[in-house]
Amino acid sequence: MNLSSTIKSIQDIMRKDDGVDGDAQRIGQLTWMLFLKIFDQREEEWEDDSPTYKSPLPKRFRWRNWAAYTTDAAGKRKPQMAPNELISFVNNELFPALSEQIDPGRSPQHRVIKQVFEDSHNYMKSGPLMLGVIEKLEEVINFHDFKTRAQLGDVYEQILNDLRAAGNAGEFYTPRAITQFMVAQANPRLAKRETVLDPACGTGGFLTATIDNFRRQLSTKASAKDKRAIEELIRGIEKKQLPHLLCTTNMLLHGIDVPSQITRENTLSKGWNDWTRSDRVDCVITNPPFGGFEEDTVGGTFPPDLRTRETADMFIALIVKKLLKDHGRAAVVLPDGFLFGEGIKGKLKELLLRECNLHTIIRLPKGVFAPYTSIKTNLLFFTKGEPTEMIWFYEHPYPPGYKSYSKTKPIRLEEFKLEQEWWGNEANDFIDREENELAWKVNFKAKREQAESAAQPHWHRAEELSNKASALDDKVREQKSRMNGSTDDARRKDITAAIEQLHLESETLRQQARDAQAAGDRLYWPIYNLDIKNPNTPEAESHDPDVLLEKYKNVLGEVEETQNQLKGALAAALASHFASRGL
Repeated sequence: MNLSSTIKSIQDIMRKDDGVDGDAQRIGQLTWMLFLKIFDQREEEWEDDSPTYKSPLPKRFRWRNWAAYTTDAAGKRKPQMAPNELISFVNNELFPALSEQIDPGRSPQHRVIKQVFEDSHNYMKSGPLMLGVIEKLEEVINFHDFKTRAQLGDVYEQILNDLRAAGNAGEFYTPRAITQFMVAQANPRLAKRETVLDPACGTGGFLTATIDNFRRQLSTKASAKDKRAIEELIRGIEKKQLPHLLCTTNMLLHGIDVPSQITRENTLSKGWNDWTRSDRVDCVITNPPFGGFEEDTVGGTFPPDLRTRETADMFIALIVKKLLKDHGRAAVVLPDGFLFGEGIKGKLKELLLRECNLHTIIRLPKGVFAPYTSIKTNLLFFTKGEPTEMIWFYEHPYPPGYKSYSKTKPIRLEEFKLEQEWWGNEANDFIDREENELAWKVNFKAKREQAESAAQPHWHRAEELSNKASALDDKVREQKSRMNGSTDDARRKDITAAIEQLHLESETLRQQARDAQAAGDRLYWPIYNLDIKNPNTPEAESHDPDVLLEKYKNVLGEVEETQNQLKGALAAALASHFASRGL
């Protein structure tokens, strides 16, 4: 039986167990067992390399001492523990020992074990069925067999792919083609010892793609130091237990001996000022969760103008301000909503385009992340340190005959050959790129300068009016000081009337200032709508209700924008009229 069939048969065994409910629990159950099995076999290698090696696991709880099958005098393989003892041992001894009694301060390995088991669960209730799972793992998982080791990586990828059908667990999986393409284009360099972080690493897809990318850069003469450096250059953060467990096991499968740099915590919960320069990296490659919201207390230390509860928005603020080194590179998956969003999203895009060169946006079609979400997504590539001048867009097409992607028809790496051939080189400002039916560019620098030039008179007018209102407020304070101590009723009445008039004039000026500010804003902020359609391809006629509804919403948006522009122009004209009359 091959590995893939074995994993399927293990999941079939688990389906018979009353305690295991759903794909996510089956995957979680399989993964902690697989982790202990693989860790034990890695330990055998470490023991061969170093006779002084000491396991972080108490002797009784190493896989070899309770789960591994032994051979009796007659050559017959048999389990070490009876089925009726197994569940009690796992629940009452194994898990308490590994989740509560391991001291994470003793070594990185101890910390890994502690993080893996502190929130893992044994869902199985049947000893015979658990023994059946162990027997299957014992039959086919031989990590010392390099052929099996290579196959196991592919099988594990299939386990991760199964998450796409596991309810909300699908949010932790990014299709392999996407992770490989994004890492290839960001291209972290091993020779330069470039550090790579995924601050929402899920099951580790971007990190394993980075490991593979680094190893392709190793020559036949590569030193042991170069090989060891790979482990030190990757960093991942994941807040939820199941994906963290999956990621840690994934690292072991990819030859990372001590995946201690995969930490379990909420990146967004860390205080804004707790991030230091030592936390910054050369590359951030990530697919942050989008469409969800954090608790009210999360992000409370963010600067007021960047404060939001939407997760993807919070990650963008962190990447730009806290996670990237100067000249660091980022590749980030973001939904369409970020491109056309206003308000805080507009502020974040202003920050991004002011402090980074957003040089490329790959527009993906629907279905890439199906069935977890049908939201259209984009791949944003940017480099910190210089403001954005030119943004290139590339519209990724469906393969011939496709109308959407699905679990059985996922996006494939070969499809990105078009983008890779077109890509060019950032070092020469992508001078070799050309526009075509799929690629177009937007001169953002020119758009920004034009919008600022048009908006500036309104903003200047708003500042002048605000200053005049402040001057009137000073007069109000003067009048109030004149009233202090006065017992002359007539005098107090006159001063009160003067104060009321000053208040009225001040409020009129402030309203005019707000109108002028709004008029300028309406000319400036639309430049941060990056939901720019391909101008080189005629729009095909569609009778799809979803497409027609989207068009209807776009028309309503255009009508509203025109109305806002008219309001802005009218407000500016009225402000000028009243100002000329001295009101």
